[in-house]
Amino acid sequence: MRKNSVKNTRINSEVLKELSIIIRNEIKDPRINPMTSVVAVEVAPDLKTCKAYISVLGDEESQKNTIKGLKSAEGYIRHQLATSVNLRNTPEITFILDQSIEYGIKMSKLIDEVNADLGEESDEENASSQEEIEE
Repeated sequence: MRKNSVKNTRINSEVLKELSIIIRNEIKDPRINPMTSVVAVEVAPDLKTCKAYISVLGDEESQKNTIKGLKSAEGYIRHQLATSVNLRNTPEITFILDQSIEYGIKMSKLIDEVNADLGEESDEENASSQEEIEE
């Protein structure tokens, strides 16, 4: 099976959906932040390994604790995945912290700040040009 085949894409989406449900509903580890989401999943073509990209909304300590909690619950997660997804092999899961959502939020805030500053400057320029016209 090739990496980007239709079958592999379908398996990736199914594993992503099931991992999200397992992490949200079935894991009771207090280290895992409730605002944890599975961003993407890459299952190897031989179905032996899987990379799960996890996004955690919170501070750096919360992110580290969530990854530790997920790594310690990996066996349970893999067992639950095996029961919910019918695959020849249940892949070994590697959890990777994905900070792209957090980075996007940060960039969006910076853009909003720049736009607000530009808006204030243009308001000041418009006010000064109105004064010049009136004189």
